[in-house]
Amino acid sequence: MSAPGGPDGVRVGTTEREDAMRALGEHFAQGRLPIDEYEQRVGDASAAVTRADLRVLFADLPAPHPPFLVPPTWATPAPVVMPAYPQHAPTPYVEVYSYRSKVVAGLLQILLPFGAGRFYTGHYGMAIAQLLTCGGFGIWCLIDGVILLANGGHDAEGRRLRD
Repeated sequence: MSAPGGPDGVRVGTTEREDAMRALGEHFAQGRLPIDEYEQRVGDASAAVTRADLRVLFADLPAPHPPFLVPPTWATPAPVVMPAYPQHAPTPYVEVYSYRSKVVAGLLQILLPFGAGRFYTGHYGMAIAQLLTCGGFGIWCLIDGVILLANGGHDAEGRRLRD
């Protein structure tokens, strides 16, 4: 047995014992262990206290072994080379404005309540819906016109309407 601080001196739990018994069962199924030796090794696995007690059971057997008995393979990571990009000052956000006016769009919505303001801004789907419903009997176009006058809005390309 190794020194108490070594990896084989670590105490095992139920999961490790069950993994060892499962691996022994695979060896038995492949015909590597006769039934009496299989029963002896399963009994020893169920009574194992440390990893060293379980390692002895697999000393003369090829793979598969329980996962905790397989020595870890440590791959040396390749050094990470970070490219050196030139540092630039952050570009300030510049909002692009439409050539259409929010005042014109709002007044068209209020004065011609059949979606005229929405035709002007390029929102043809909404404009046709307002045209077919007579502007929601005028209420939809009136509210939409007031909102366009107060808050502005965006044209069909997503640009803010000018003041």
